[in-house]
Amino acid sequence: MSQFLTVALEAAKNAEEIITAYYTGDAMKVEMKADETPVTLADRGAEKIIRETIKQAFPDHGFLGEEYGIEKGDSPYVWIIDPIDATKNYIRKIPIFGTQIALMRGEELILGVSNAPLLNELLYAEAGSGAFWNGEPITVSSVTQPEDAMACHGGLKWFVEKGTFPEIYNFINDAARTRGFGDFYMYHLVASGRADAVVEAAISIWDIAAITVIVREAGGRVTDIQGQDITTDTHSLVATNGILHDTVLNYFNNP
Repeated sequence: MSQFLTVALEAAKNAEEIITAYYTGDAMKVEMKADETPVTLADRGAEKIIRETIKQAFPDHGFLGEEYGIEKGDSPYVWIIDPIDATKNYIRKIPIFGTQIALMRGEELILGVSNAPLLNELLYAEAGSGAFWNGEPITVSSVTQPEDAMACHGGLKWFVEKGTFPEIYNFINDAARTRGFGDFYMYHLVASGRADAVVEAAISIWDIAAITVIVREAGGRVTDIQGQDITTDTHSLVATNGILHDTVLNYFNNP
């Protein structure tokens, strides 16, 4: 385990203490951001402690976080942070939420940590070293056909807004089973072989940077809906066991 991963795991655990304290307490104050999405004191406190933990070890690294934005560093390393992915679940006491921490070197994502404390699922990976769930190695499934697949999707209204609702409908109609878990948890399922494909029409890089590394290191494939590689400008996502990837992309890219 590299020092990068050791520090990232420490940061995730430090954030977990803040997140769970607010979740079980009475101090959950909710505000609306400019983009009309909610934020809590836990979101802000968790991102702050993540940044502080990482800075102690790597003071020259940069940051890109959902709550506190860009902080430039003096090295090619940038940490990408979503302190609480699925804040709306968190606010409504739905336990499917998690902290996302990724590390990018130049344009390459090289590390991902996804911690879902109330589900007791800590997934992490480093490029070239495999993916792990609570310390045990994980791999994607071997499903080869949509009609045998467990398929997950993000919010359907975003497919309507992006003009791709017929495509997602055809895909989930062909699949054996579909669920719209939303947020990071779908990718936990794919990386660990419990689901086979995920499609999302509207995301930000902090939503998917960590799970991109984890799914890839578990043997899967991750691109945008057009089949392009993940960058900080990516706003859609397809993640699969790899075997199904081109088939899923074809639903969205056939003329």
